[in-house]
Amino acid sequence: MRRLVLFVFFTGSLVQVTAQEKLSMQECVRIALDNNLTVRRSVYNVESNRIGLLSSKGSFLPSLTFSTSASQNYGRNLNPVTYQYYQGVTKTINPSIMSQITLFNGLKNQYTFRQNRKNVEAADLDLQKAKNDVIISVVTNYTNVILNKELMENARFQLNSSNQTLDKISKQVDAGALSKNNQLSQEAVVATNESNLVTQENAYNLSLLTLKQSMQVPASNQFEVIIPDLSIEDMTIPQSPEEIYKTSTESLPQVKSALLKVESAELALKAARASFLPRLSASFAAISNYNSASDGARYTIGPAVPITIGYVNGNNSQPVTTMMQQQIKTADHYNPREQITDNLYKNLGLSLSIPILNGLQTRTSVQQAVISRELANITVKETENTLRQSIETAYNNAVAAAKTYVAAVKQVNSNEEAFRMTNQRYEAGSATYIEYQVSSNDLFSAKSSLSRAKYNFILTKKILEFYQGKTIEY
Repeated sequence: MRRLVLFVFFTGSLVQVTAQEKLSMQECVRIALDNNLTVRRSVYNVESNRIGLLSSKGSFLPSLTFSTSASQNYGRNLNPVTYQYYQGVTKTINPSIMSQITLFNGLKNQYTFRQNRKNVEAADLDLQKAKNDVIISVVTNYTNVILNKELMENARFQLNSSNQTLDKISKQVDAGALSKNNQLSQEAVVATNESNLVTQENAYNLSLLTLKQSMQVPASNQFEVIIPDLSIEDMTIPQSPEEIYKTSTESLPQVKSALLKVESAELALKAARASFLPRLSASFAAISNYNSASDGARYTIGPAVPITIGYVNGNNSQPVTTMMQQQIKTADHYNPREQITDNLYKNLGLSLSIPILNGLQTRTSVQQAVISRELANITVKETENTLRQSIETAYNNAVAAAKTYVAAVKQVNSNEEAFRMTNQRYEAGSATYIEYQVSSNDLFSAKSSLSRAKYNFILTKKILEFYQGKTIEY
């Protein structure tokens, strides 16, 4: 079943965008998780640790070995059945079955089993961490695509507005109401806005390429992202960075994984120290043999019978007798199955091994295990510090983005009103062209700043919620 799951997972990982279509953020995340090689490597790492756990379970079971050998011998050789030498050609078969089980080895098997169980749990958490990294990367890149698309639309609107203004000025110049300088100035503005649009289009295309790369699909795959209706409803972040960090340590996998690896290192140290203790094992063996030298007739010793060996003084009426056992023929052939059954030898034993000196191998293994434990403790601190710093940075970015957004809203409202009044004055002839253009540029800049602040706040707030174990949804 696990192999079937792996097959389905990795055949599903071949998912690619093959046609022009629109993808939501959830669909982009799904494709990225299916294609990501780090996630794939983590899946195999989990399976590898599960195999290690199965192996450690097997160490509690006895070993069982069956072996046999067959040979053909020439010349003078010993018949192990009769322990007599035989001259000629003989065939032998030697089957055996052996079993051994460890009764005590300083609890090394128990520690190793518990260590591998911790490793499996940590590998599962590492897989979840790899998926989380992919999710955050895709969400960040997806948000950048949305932002750059909105900025591109703003630049296109600004270009259209400047083209409309140029059209009005051209008509006024043709009518003799304005000088040619006004038209040339507006043409320069249009050229500038065209350049701005090209810049924003490049930024959009680059952000879309970055999204494709995070999804690990070819750049030639054509798709568009679905623009969700994003609005800022709540500008507050109720939790402090410390509260978010505390929650994240309970929900995110990286700290849990690091702590499990410390426990695994502790168990590895105990397993290494167990090698200093004696080892007690029990064994069982059953061995038999067959030799073709014994293939002849089979005899057994019968009851003793009186046999006359002479007479007293030649008197036939006084015989001298003795008791002699008779050999009774029981079979014409001593076949291999009967020989193996009759020659069966069994053994049951205990073995005690006390380590005294093994070239400092055990001592150095313990020292390495101590170092591995300390490195695991350092990894915990590094993981906690990295997580804390990421949360603090995201929190500060969110607070700054919220303040920037509030200021940008006011700036856009003021610039919209200023532009409306300047446009009315310009059309009435009471405002100069320069005043009109400055007001238009200020409005465009304010809208761009508002878009950046909006998406920066939404993204950082979503990431902070993700650190608390919540799902990112657009």
